[in-house]
Amino acid sequence: MLTLADYGWDGERERSFSGFRADGLVPGRVVRAELGRCDLVTETEVVSALVGTSWGAGERLTPCTGDWVAVRPATAASSATVVEVLERRTAVVRSSASRTSQAQVLAANVDTVAVTVSLADPLKQGRIERLLALAWGSDATPVMVLTKADRSADPISAASEVAAIAPGVEVLVTSAATGEGMDALTAVLSGTVVLLGPSGAGKSTLGNRLLGEDRLATGSVRTSDGKGRHTTAWRELVPLPHGGVLLDTPGLRGVGLHDADEGLDKTFAEITDLARDCRFADCAHTTEPGCAVLTAIEDGHLTRRRLDSYHRLQRENAHTASRTDARLRAELERPKKQIARQARALKKFPHFKA
Repeated sequence: MLTLADYGWDGERERSFSGFRADGLVPGRVVRAELGRCDLVTETEVVSALVGTSWGAGERLTPCTGDWVAVRPATAASSATVVEVLERRTAVVRSSASRTSQAQVLAANVDTVAVTVSLADPLKQGRIERLLALAWGSDATPVMVLTKADRSADPISAASEVAAIAPGVEVLVTSAATGEGMDALTAVLSGTVVLLGPSGAGKSTLGNRLLGEDRLATGSVRTSDGKGRHTTAWRELVPLPHGGVLLDTPGLRGVGLHDADEGLDKTFAEITDLARDCRFADCAHTTEPGCAVLTAIEDGHLTRRRLDSYHRLQRENAHTASRTDARLRAELERPKKQIARQARALKKFPHFKA
């Protein structure tokens, strides 16, 4: 029988849980979360629990798959209830799909983020960079997993292309159909592993290979547009036979960045390193003199596409932050207001010089 330790419970968490135990609560880990209810594994069983309000705060809880929670056990008169979400050590977070300022936690307390990309389709470097920023920003360890190598004309060349835009990340070529690369992948996966990628990347098929059984639903890619179908309808935590647990996620059609400064710095590590040699500390790497990043482009050590992608994701991240940070929003709006004032002055006084 599996224990909480098999799901990642350790001595540090046990020590921090003493106050909850004194109140009659027990620890559990969310294996599947739904609105107002979640399935979780406890020290003695797998239970379905209601989601209550935060312990002493009165705020509605929003547990995510992978969360550790404090649970009030069921009684003859009441169901088991989650009363607190414990502090998350890591979290994969994206901007809400609704494009609001809210963040959406995709997975909590993960150790390895396996960014899955299909070699059956043309590589999209911008999408890979976006997913890597999400993975690095989680504080977990990213691994690039290139799937469906059996359907690629030149998987080695593709791996080299991905490695060039994934500094510091191990890149593995795999095929769930033939077993290629599966031993190497198993060796680098540790703790709680989340599979992250677009629909059709082969996440569920890869997950079944790791699990040693067809437990996760799989489906084919649409022939009309080459896009994958959402065969995984929810996030679920499943124990792995070699140790650790696997978290399969629905395919991501959109990946909005949220508070991704650190993730972008690591994703574009070569640009971050070059920036240290720029003449100006606040160099934007656009037209400034003495810019080490622009010099690297001129010398052929950095591609313009790479810098453009970095700038684009930085702007998106800053815009997302501005929707929740009034001060930053004011800073972003100030240049627009200055231009508007100057335009009005020129109309009123044609000889006015800004």
